[in-house]
Amino acid sequence: MRAVLVLTAIYMLAEAFGGWLTGSLALLADAGHMLTDVAALALALLAARFAERPATARKTFGYYRLEILAAFVNGVALVAVSLLILREAYERLQSPTRIDAVPMILIACGGLVVNLICAKLLHAKHEGHAHDLNVRGAMLHVLGDALGSVGAIMAGVAIYFYGWFWADAVFSALICCLIVWSSWSLIRESTNVLLEGTPSHINLARLEQTILTTVGVEDVHDLHVWTITSGRDALSAHVRHAAGASPDELLQTLGRKLRDEFHLDHLTIQMERWDSADDTFHFCRADTACFNSTRPPESGDSSYGS
Repeated sequence: MRAVLVLTAIYMLAEAFGGWLTGSLALLADAGHMLTDVAALALALLAARFAERPATARKTFGYYRLEILAAFVNGVALVAVSLLILREAYERLQSPTRIDAVPMILIACGGLVVNLICAKLLHAKHEGHAHDLNVRGAMLHVLGDALGSVGAIMAGVAIYFYGWFWADAVFSALICCLIVWSSWSLIRESTNVLLEGTPSHINLARLEQTILTTVGVEDVHDLHVWTITSGRDALSAHVRHAAGASPDELLQTLGRKLRDEFHLDHLTIQMERWDSADDTFHFCRADTACFNSTRPPESGDSSYGS
C-alpha cells in the first residue's frame, strides 16, 4: 500500500500538469481522482496500522473499527469528487473547448500503466484479505483511476480522428457514473458494519431456527449477530433450556453447530432455566417475542454464561 501511495502521488502531479497543458477535463478529472486516492490510501494505511494495536481497558475491541470507518470515508470521498466532476462535465458540454489530443492520449496511457501496476499490488494484498473493506476501498479508488485513464484515452482518440471535443466531457461523466455506482456498495456495507447490522452472508432466520431446533432448547431471545471488522463476526444470545437439559452440554452443542454452519467463532451465549424470570429490558427483534414459551416466567432467575 505504501508503494501504491507513492506511485499514485507522483503520477497525480503528472496528470494535473498534463490536464492543464492540454485543456483536457478527462485528465484533470483523473488527476482529481488520484488526489482523493492519495488521501484515501494514506487513510487506509493509517487505519490498518491502528487496527494492529492491542485492545485496552477503554477500547475493549481494540481499533478494528477504524478500518471500517476508513472504508466509509473513502466511499463518500469517491462519490463527492465524482459529483463535482459531473458538474464540470455538464458545464464543459455547454461550451466545448479545444484540446490537444496527442499529449492527452500519451499522458492518459502513462496513467493507465501506473494504475494497473497499483491494482496488481493491491490485488496481491486483497487475496489475503478477501473481506477487508478497507483494502477494497483502496482498490476501488485505483480501479476508478484506471477507468478514468481509459476514458481519457478514448476521448483523446475521438478528438484526434473526428474532432469531437465534447467527447472529453461525455467520457468523464460516464466514468464518474460508474465510480458512483461501484462506491455505493462500499458505503452501504461499511454503514451496515458501523450500525452493527447483521452481516449480509448470515441468514438470521435460519440461524435462529438452528438454535430453536437443537434438542434441549426451549426459546432464544436477544439474538444478535454483528461484524466487529471485516471477516470477524460475533454473536450474542439468551437461550432458555429445558428443565432436564445440561447447560454445559447444550453450550458445547450450540457452539459446534454455529461454528460449523455459520462460521461464527466469537460466541456469547447466556443460558437461562425454563423457570427463570424475565429481564427488565431486552434488545429484541421487532418480529420476535422475547419469551414465547407456554410456561409463564417466574422469579428465581438462574443463568449460565459462556
